[in-house]
Amino acid sequence: MDLAQHADARLAQWSALTRGGACCDRPAPGLCAGDREIVRFPGGSTAQVHLTTAMIERLRPALRTSTALNLTPAPTGWVGVRLETSSDIDLLATLVSAALLAAERTTD
Repeated sequence: MDLAQHADARLAQWSALTRGGACCDRPAPGLCAGDREIVRFPGGSTAQVHLTTAMIERLRPALRTSTALNLTPAPTGWVGVRLETSSDIDLLATLVSAALLAAERTTD
């Protein structure tokens, strides 16, 4: 099992997340909170987390310090996470927690 699969399996156990469904209209595996896609695994050893643009701006100083993250220049609300070590999975889990909080607060 590669790290992306391990991360997917770990997060799929969270009661706040469900696999696929109406929120994921793409072939890449994803996990949702209600009808909102929160995390997806587009392939390789990567994940993408929907933090919302507001949450990204709030966390930007901390997010910039991680070499495992890819912040897109356009405000999409998504952050890429490179999964190369088990600590990257822990980082992903932390970001997913933040994404769940952001999803409760906004419709971004």
